[in-house]
Parts: sequence; C-alpha cells; structure tokens
Amino acid sequence: MKKNIRFAAFAFLLILSAFKAPAPGYEIGTTVKDFSLKSTAGEVVGLATLPENTKGAIIVFTCNHCPFSQAYENRIIDLHNKYTGKGYPVVAINSNDPAVVPEDSYEEMIARANEHKYPFNYLFDETQEVATNFGAARTPHVFIVQKVKSNFVVKYIGAIDDNTDDEKAVAKRYVEDAVNALLEGKEVAVKSTKAIGCTIKWKK
Repeated sequence: MKKNIRFAAFAFLLILSAFKAPAPGYEIGTTVKDFSLKSTAGEVVGLATLPENTKGAIIVFTCNHCPFSQAYENRIIDLHNKYTGKGYPVVAINSNDPAVVPEDSYEEMIARANEHKYPFNYLFDETQEVATNFGAARTPHVFIVQKVKSNFVVKYIGAIDDNTDDEKAVAKRYVEDAVNALLEGKEVAVKSTKAIGCTIKWKK
C-alpha cells in the first residue's frame, strides 16, 4: 500500500514537471529588453527597427491555432490599422513550440499571414526567450509599451477587451482606451487585466 502511494506521488510530480510555470516577467513601468525576431516577411524585426516616429507599440503574443487568437484576429488587424499611423503599431509574436503544436510552425505562420493579409509584423519567438522575458502566459496576451527617449516602457498588460465571444458586445476596450490615453498624454486608467486565452505551449 505504501509503495503504491509513493509511486502515485512520484508520478504526480513527474506530471507537474512537464508544465513550465510562467515567468514573472515585466511589470507596469518596466523598461523592456529589445529583441530581434524573424518575421513572416523574412525580415529581422525588433523595437529598434520600428519607424523613427514610433511612439510605442501594441505587442500581442498570439498564434495560429488557438481559438481565442482566431476570435481576436480581425480585432488585432483593426488595432494595427487604427493606431499604426498614430505611432502605435501592432507587433504580433508567436512563441509556441511547433513540436507541441505543428500548426504554429514558422511555415504555417507565413501561410496564415498571407491568407489573412496581416498588415503588421508577425514574428516567431523560436527560443521562447521573448515570451519568458515579458512573462507572457496566454494567447492573446497584450503588452503596450511607450517609447521614452530610446527605451520602451510597459504601460498596460492584459486582455484586448472584455468579450472574447462577441465583438459587438464589447463594453470595455482596454487596449484602445490605454493607447488613446497615452496619445493624449494622460495616465492609463486600467493598467492591467487578466489575459484570457490558450496557454503558451512551452518547450518540453
């Protein structure tokens, strides 16, 4: 009996070890570390490569396969189209391990970006270092950063809005409200919310 209990406990610990706990990541007010990731256009993109007149960025950790990411896909496109001309482009990052989810491979990213005509940079975080640094845990998970001199400082972390299922039923547009406040030189009222979505698929 004791042997069976010990075996069950050992098996449980093995199962737990297969899951990576999310890194603490950045907090509001943190200066982020720049990155250099390959885009679906074959270019190497980072915060430093954004246009000179950039005021910040809407960084979205997302992917191909997640139904939550798919539900927000058009909204992410709309955010980019609405704010890139105002200095806040969308930078989308896929950090999922394609060995776990083949639909999120770099080749599949290119196919989806072309099919849906992504107007923003869609980047592959192959080593998962960027997601780890940010503390990204889900898809989609948003980090709005503001350019302060040559640095980028986190101003908002969390969800895009308050309704995953129905865009028409959205009551609170967290990302839009945050970017609008920054553009007006105001403090972001809601600085963090809970990101709702699929968990990032970490390397085993």
